[in-house]
Amino acid sequence: QVQLVESGGGLVQAGGSLRLSCAASGRTFSDYVMGWFRQAPGKEREFVGRISWSGGRTYYADSVKGRFTISRDNDKNTVDLQMNSLKPEDTAVYHCAASRLLTTIVRYYAYWGQGTQVTVSS
Repeated sequence: QVQLVESGGGLVQAGGSLRLSCAASGRTFSDYVMGWFRQAPGKEREFVGRISWSGGRTYYADSVKGRFTISRDNDKNTVDLQMNSLKPEDTAVYHCAASRLLTTIVRYYAYWGQGTQVTVSS
């Protein structure tokens, strides 16, 4: 089992920045690819970005590429999502998740945090 807890959400104006953090406990953190996903009201959960086991490879959805950055610290068992130039359409609940696979597909992520709300006002 892997337990994940997100923090750092909040309300921000368009163009602003937020940094989300996800703290992991349980099994060996570096055994897992870490992903960030988001879900807006009435919409399906969507992929935001993911980072490989050692942190050497990242991949982002086109909608956030160039604005969001994922990083991880395997010594501290944390993964962060730095969000810049935020837009109202970024408003959603953001979840971190863990997978054994280097994937963007929701169903391959076995462990999920409870989520943190990000609201971007126009």
